[in-house]
Amino acid sequence: MSYSFIEGILAGIIALNEFVFVKSLLGSGYQASLLFQFATVVFILLIFFNEFLKRIRDKKRLLRRTAIYTRLPLLLLFFFPRSQEVLTGTSIYHLIFLGIFLIYYLANPIVFPSINLLLKNTYTHDHFGRLYSYSTTLKSIVMMVTTFFYGWILDINNFAFVYIFPVAAVLGVVSIFLLAYIPFEEKTKELPIQTIWQGMKRSIREMSDILAKNIPYRHFQTGFMFYGFGFMGSYTVIILFFEFGLGLSYSSVAFYRNAYSLLSILMIPFFGKVIGRIDPRRFAAISFISMFLYIFSLLLTNYISGHVEFWGIKLYFMMIPYILFHSVFAATMALLWSIGSAYFCAPSEAGTYQSIHLGMTALRSLFAPLLGVLFYQLWGFTAAFGITMMSLLIGAIIMIWSDKNFPLVKKEFLD
Repeated sequence: MSYSFIEGILAGIIALNEFVFVKSLLGSGYQASLLFQFATVVFILLIFFNEFLKRIRDKKRLLRRTAIYTRLPLLLLFFFPRSQEVLTGTSIYHLIFLGIFLIYYLANPIVFPSINLLLKNTYTHDHFGRLYSYSTTLKSIVMMVTTFFYGWILDINNFAFVYIFPVAAVLGVVSIFLLAYIPFEEKTKELPIQTIWQGMKRSIREMSDILAKNIPYRHFQTGFMFYGFGFMGSYTVIILFFEFGLGLSYSSVAFYRNAYSLLSILMIPFFGKVIGRIDPRRFAAISFISMFLYIFSLLLTNYISGHVEFWGIKLYFMMIPYILFHSVFAATMALLWSIGSAYFCAPSEAGTYQSIHLGMTALRSLFAPLLGVLFYQLWGFTAAFGITMMSLLIGAIIMIWSDKNFPLVKKEFLD
């Protein structure tokens, strides 16, 4: 819970990152897509080095070193310029900004599987989703409050991030140190020493075998590939739509994020119970369809542009269903993406299954964000959002079909 509290602060700051890059730093759409891409493309490392991560006995020490090496570079943002005069064209500061956050996101391939491993070996199957939802709820509340105040501060000073991120650097180190305090004793057996090449081959072979033999999990990842293509392909396009399509301020963007975040916070404990009671593929279909509907609502603002303005916030009428459907998506995906894989395996395999999930995320992130921007530049917002909706629909159909034809067996949850 302590880790989640601080991570909520960091998530609230990072939530506006791409918008800051486009609006304050004058970065391009393709550069913004790279910034978003970094958050997931780093997981491709897990495909090759998952075997080595499993062999590291002192995972707490690994987490602490990861915190120092990946979070402290945020301190460098304090030395960024405070005006846009030096940021036109391809500025060196754009590249430095991207480099700093590439290093920041390199923590994720180590931290995320560790969370599943630490918690799934601590809590039973019946309580895992419910208890995880509590920490997720706390993180979401803190993220919502942080995003609101951060957006308000940025509207006052578009370059306030140069003071915010150094504080985030220190908090980021503290949060991972707290995570490392979770009690954990790994049941390991002596493994033969391997070369890097042998370890990579073993890692790839193990992941391939799991996907080949665990059919429900393979279908789960297949459906997620279509969802992920739609989500990643639309993420940067939505940022560009907010800026160039709707002309939103920082406060307006923060308002929309906080509106659906507030509703999702109320829903997360409910969905935390649901995910432990129904098949995770059926749960995934609910999440995918909710995103389909919020993208559709967003698209309609292109044709139904009625809105009101208050306190510097521009509220489009068609963004109201966007907020409602996005809240369902945010609540369900917060659980599904983080712990969904753990329902297809024994507790001791939770780290490996999450590594596969994250590795697949990385594969689609190699092309999906850039393709989304390309579709927008070639055909406009309507076509780009239409492709996203089609991909989400296919993903939902795969999940529903798999759930009906390949039911899970309860013994798959047990060691």
